[in-house]
Amino acid sequence: MLDPKLLRADIDGIAQKLSIKGYQLDVGQFSELESARKDLQSKTEQMQGLRKKQAAKIGMAAKAGEDIAPLKAEGEQIKKDLEVLAQDYKQVQDQLDQLLWGIPNIPDESVPAGETEDDNVEVRVWGEPTQLDFEPVDHVDLGGRDQLLDFETAAKITGSRFALMRGKMARLHRALIQFMLDVQTEQHGYEEVYVPYLVNQDSLRGTGQLPKFEEDLFKVPGDNDFYLIPTAEVPVTNIVRGEIIDAAKLPLKFSAHTPCFRSEAGSYGRDTRGMIRQHQFEKVELVQLVKPSESMQALEELTGHAEAILQKLQLPYRTVILCGGDLGFSAVKTYDLEVWLPGQQKYREISSCSNMGDFQARRMQARWRNPETGKPELLHTLNGSGLAVGRTLVAVLENYQNADGSISVPEVLVPYMGGVDKI
Repeated sequence: MLDPKLLRADIDGIAQKLSIKGYQLDVGQFSELESARKDLQSKTEQMQGLRKKQAAKIGMAAKAGEDIAPLKAEGEQIKKDLEVLAQDYKQVQDQLDQLLWGIPNIPDESVPAGETEDDNVEVRVWGEPTQLDFEPVDHVDLGGRDQLLDFETAAKITGSRFALMRGKMARLHRALIQFMLDVQTEQHGYEEVYVPYLVNQDSLRGTGQLPKFEEDLFKVPGDNDFYLIPTAEVPVTNIVRGEIIDAAKLPLKFSAHTPCFRSEAGSYGRDTRGMIRQHQFEKVELVQLVKPSESMQALEELTGHAEAILQKLQLPYRTVILCGGDLGFSAVKTYDLEVWLPGQQKYREISSCSNMGDFQARRMQARWRNPETGKPELLHTLNGSGLAVGRTLVAVLENYQNADGSISVPEVLVPYMGGVDKI
């Protein structure tokens, strides 16, 4: 959530900055509601002052032995008027809050202009696109051998956009998870956490999925208003919701492996083949909670931690900075990592690494105590995939395929595969 003070101070300037994201802020609605709020606040303060004076009059009249009944009647009327003003104020404030919950974060000045992913800007490239001396096959056909990667059976069990893995394919998937967690915890200093896969509405509001993106979520029927997590970002970031963190404990760095569940609303017809866009998939998530002055450097660091996985797997990739129109709702700045897929002859997203500034922290009231002032201030939150496991599996299959249809296991994964070096 944006700081309301920013909007009050420069609503037109904020609207201009938000237009980079393709968001048109309703300046008229905000200004009208803000004017009504200030008017009601002023009337309330005046009425409260009148109430104090009335109470003083009653006290003086009582001491003088005068009839205080008329004064009490006036006091009761003032009380009723204050109650009406409080109700009106709450109604206006609720409308303002509803508007604020739906306003996206302001992009950083370094974010390039643009409307779609085609306008994202390449920052760097690592490795050369894999060149095979035979016609590359995509992961669906590669995994279809011996039904090690089986979409038909998954569709029978559940429906489209699900996958079933068997034997060495399932083990390779598990090996990737363990490898990613080991790198992030042992080499990059993240604390591994295990978190619930169901979260409440407060958690989803805290990280920005609610109220705006409810259609993308799977809600669990029942009385609890639980939702399946769309990403571990939600439960992990909410660890600090409502907390004040000691400065000496910062930065907090968490890593978690979880399944992720997304309805993929609005994406029907896109990436329907294979594992690129699934309703259920696995990720190893990276979350950092840092001092505001350190958040941009933390973004570079976190992005590097995700890149390290691709480098260790020897998978060619490129890093792009998202343009304003492709930037997420809560993000100030985002780098996407795109891995090379020989079966598609193109780079495809495998991780998004984002700095959210204080946007999520304000929604969650997640703070740290500044030792220089002794006062609590909002944290900055960051997250990124380190990596999306299914898409990494796809990249391994396609980049490590052999002419005979077999798949070589990346060297760093052989120990996790019990010595198996080929599938």
